Amino acid sequence: MDSRVSSTASNGETKPACPGMEKAEEAGALQRGQWSNKMEFVLSVAGEIIGLGNVWRFPYLCYKNGGEHCVEAQRTGSSANVSFENATSPVIEFWERRVLKISDGIQHLGALRWELALCLLLAWVVCYFCIWKGVKSTGKVVYFTATFPYLMLVVLLIRGVTLPGAAQGIQFYLYPNLTRLWDPQVWMDAGTQIFFSFAICLGCLTALGSYNKYHNNCYRDCIALCFLNSGTSFVAGFAIFSILGFMSQEQGVPISEVAESGPGLAFIAYPRAVVMLPFSPLWACCFFFMVVLLGLDSQFVCVESLVTALVDMYPGVFRKKNRREVLILGVSVTSFLVGLVMLTEGGMYVFQLFDYYAASGMCLLFVAIFESLCVAWAYGAGRFYDNIEDMIGYRPWPLIKYCWLFLTPAVCTATFLSSLIKYTPLTYNKKYLYPWWGDALGWLLALSSMICIPAWSCYKLSTLKGSFRERVRQLMCPAEDLPRWARAEPSAPATPRTSELESHC
Repeated sequence: MDSRVSSTASNGETKPACPGMEKAEEAGALQRGQWSNKMEFVLSVAGEIIGLGNVWRFPYLCYKNGGEHCVEAQRTGSSANVSFENATSPVIEFWERRVLKISDGIQHLGALRWELALCLLLAWVVCYFCIWKGVKSTGKVVYFTATFPYLMLVVLLIRGVTLPGAAQGIQFYLYPNLTRLWDPQVWMDAGTQIFFSFAICLGCLTALGSYNKYHNNCYRDCIALCFLNSGTSFVAGFAIFSILGFMSQEQGVPISEVAESGPGLAFIAYPRAVVMLPFSPLWACCFFFMVVLLGLDSQFVCVESLVTALVDMYPGVFRKKNRREVLILGVSVTSFLVGLVMLTEGGMYVFQLFDYYAASGMCLLFVAIFESLCVAWAYGAGRFYDNIEDMIGYRPWPLIKYCWLFLTPAVCTATFLSSLIKYTPLTYNKKYLYPWWGDALGWLLALSSMICIPAWSCYKLSTLKGSFRERVRQLMCPAEDLPRWARAEPSAPATPRTSELESHC
């Protein structure tokens, strides 16, 4: 999680490893910030990885991919032949017809929902003022934004498991249909949920870690925060499926038919539990405030990661008085304007199109393949392993190095290829099929990020001098301005192929 590269002189002073940063500092640029204490860093990372992906996306993917054998068991013995085709709950009706005013398809975007647009504007205003001073302001905000959602999640869990029918919902959650494990789409959804929840290959964790002290124990942080993230998702599943079990018993329908398995599932199930609490209007306000905080935490970090990258790449331009604030303002305004298309009457179709093609799935897997290959094979797994030892003071579990070399690239590649082979056109709530141009737009969104890696590689290969082999070798060698310890030979024996790749540098 700590990507800052620095070197230590004989007098113990820390030197910036990037010559551009040295020149920027000499030119009077502002100093790069740092976390005031470890708690601010932990809460910031927790706020990023523990968000809507845990309480919203994880339960709806479980609902989408599991429990079909339980449905048949529930239907067995039911003598009533009742049609629920046109039945809908008040919560679903309010969500789709009042909040979204959802249209009949993406081809009919309709009018802008001004209430939602004002909410989005407020979110970006809050985001701007929470991060405009860098980690010094972000670190203070997360003390509240990262802890309050846990209080609400505990309340919803306690209320959910005490409702009648909760046991059936929990059974549906814990005993899925194991035959679905043969479906590559299930593994695709599981893999992309990991990427989505942990913000892998987005640069967010790298940006947050870069504000740590160099010898911060990032290895311990990774393990602890991974357990915290997975545990939160698991507990959130108990909360939402216990409520679905209650709704199933109340409506007299199978659990799989209680609600649609779309992004709105959490906004249907959680409010149903809230209205069962004493002083329900108060708890309703707290619930939706929790949802806002979960989104804001992730929003803080995503914007911070982009701004951090730009400021570090061009310190002479942005690391000056008020320049960073102007940059954040530009990012916020642009993001707000782009988000308006998702707040039209057909905006939910646009949102799910973006989620299905661009925000997760194949794009992140594609980036992960190249990232793991670059770190393990180009930079060198042994060299990277030594870097971690230099940072934390001891050698991590040796098997990790071989995961970098073989397991991670293989799993990511296999999942990526399976997703291409088993690709199915996007549907909304299993009913609405997107038009051909909607899927084409989705592929363009996906390619807009994936094409950057091969395109930049081709550009660099075409602009360097020398034979093709010399240009490839030059591009696969670590930068010459890395600190001396980072260029040292691995102390542990490397595999023959990694030694071969490292030897030409």
